[in-house]
Amino acid sequence: MLNILLLTILFLTGTNLQAQLIDADTLQVTQQLTEQEAEEEVHSPRKATMYSAILPGLGQAYNKKYWKIPLIYIGFGTIGYFINWNNENYQLFRVGYQHLTDGNPETQDYLKIEAVRRINYDVDNPTDFNNLKNALSQRQDYYRRNRDLLIISFVGFYGLNIIDASVDAHLFDFDIGDDLTMNWQPSMIQFDNKSFYCVNIRFNF
Repeated sequence: MLNILLLTILFLTGTNLQAQLIDADTLQVTQQLTEQEAEEEVHSPRKATMYSAILPGLGQAYNKKYWKIPLIYIGFGTIGYFINWNNENYQLFRVGYQHLTDGNPETQDYLKIEAVRRINYDVDNPTDFNNLKNALSQRQDYYRRNRDLLIISFVGFYGLNIIDASVDAHLFDFDIGDDLTMNWQPSMIQFDNKSFYCVNIRFNF
């Protein structure tokens, strides 16, 4: 009877010790996984770049620079507005030039242009005809050039949005705390048996 009791006590003690060892191993593995997850959650410049490439402003949101998002869309909206305005004027003068030079008296869309109506060109007069023709040609070239430059600006602004998100992401974890200090103090150094006064500068970061 005594032997059975001793065996029972030893069995229960061994089982309890094994359970404690398993719990300790499980806790250690959990801590290791938590540390690995924390390392993987480092702010990613690649993600910020991809987000802004997919949707302008999304990378800024990822970087928590929310105040930049309205500025981005104001910029896109302003450039887009002037692209449309210059394109409408280009189309107006282009069609006016075509109607003036097609020899068809029934096509007179050049009269829709306010400047043409105000000056009141006489298209039957060769001098007025040539002056109007040159004016329409120059104006359509002017608006077309402005439109094309604004389209290039639109693409450049899109690229700037991506670059901004990438740079902010690289600097996201940059330490700008109070430990970034510069200390200086006068000191003296010995060189070739001579004493020289100088300034000792020390950076802490």
